[in-house]
Amino acid sequence: MKTVFLNAAKLDFDHKLDFSPLSRLTALTCYDASSNEEIVGRVQGQNIIITKELPVGRDVISQFPSSVRLICEAGTGYNNIDIVAAREKNIAVCNIPSYSTEAVAQLAITFILNLSASLPQQQSMLERKNFANFTKYLQVPHFELRGKTLGIVGAGAIGRQTASIALALGMNILAYNPRPKDWTEINARFTTLERLLEQSDFVSLHCPLNDATRHIINKERLELMKASAYIINTSRGALINEADLIAALRNKIIAGAGLDVQDPEPPELDNPLFGMNNVIITPHIGWRRYESRQRLINLMADNIQAFVAGNPVNVVNGNS
Repeated sequence: MKTVFLNAAKLDFDHKLDFSPLSRLTALTCYDASSNEEIVGRVQGQNIIITKELPVGRDVISQFPSSVRLICEAGTGYNNIDIVAAREKNIAVCNIPSYSTEAVAQLAITFILNLSASLPQQQSMLERKNFANFTKYLQVPHFELRGKTLGIVGAGAIGRQTASIALALGMNILAYNPRPKDWTEINARFTTLERLLEQSDFVSLHCPLNDATRHIINKERLELMKASAYIINTSRGALINEADLIAALRNKIIAGAGLDVQDPEPPELDNPLFGMNNVIITPHIGWRRYESRQRLINLMADNIQAFVAGNPVNVVNGNS
């Protein structure tokens, strides 16, 4: 089997990863990045395509040769791939749903801890040579998390892990998921999205991006939240209507936000979110810890091995 990784530099940006789990299974070719035109040329004669958040639309997939049997998305989200177009060409698409569960959950909790102590505002004051927090009294909100309510939107593996850590901090957990989930071992209460937004002190998004979830957080739903509440997004930027979020932050409809994802990515450098001291904004780093990236390669090898053996796993575009 021949495999091509079309944008390996997205994953191995520091050149520290070991690709041998893949190269032992298949003849592996890696490119740092690929344009649409380059993709069409580079997939010729290949059986397996690996991408990392690389847009692969119908117009590109329609030009794939019959040799291509599998597209492996090197991550959890696969909204960058036209999975219907792939299915029409009898190309399976699989993802890696569990490689960064710990890392992303830890980042969501890191945002919550920082916002509860108003660390962004305190750092901003120091950058402006404002030492009032040291010379007078504390000028910013500062509160414990025990007894506060965390609302989890999306009850997959990352949402569950975030809830588990929050429970250890003494938080109460509300959860919303379109389909019922079995969280019997976690002390969480499932409710409607509207009630979750109304009652939570922090709302953390952990759902995939699709037609049903795009802009699931918008002006109307932000207005349901407490003025003292914070929103966390470590999933996909387009889950939130960014213009509505900016307005809500400016008008103090909510207290702040922790955003590891934006819409688009990267954001324009004049994006108002960069200048808000009640916002923590990071460049989609949740999955980028070394351990998570190496685990991703190992799990991709498992996916490919299972596919070659005729027992594909984590297929996201099977016949419906």
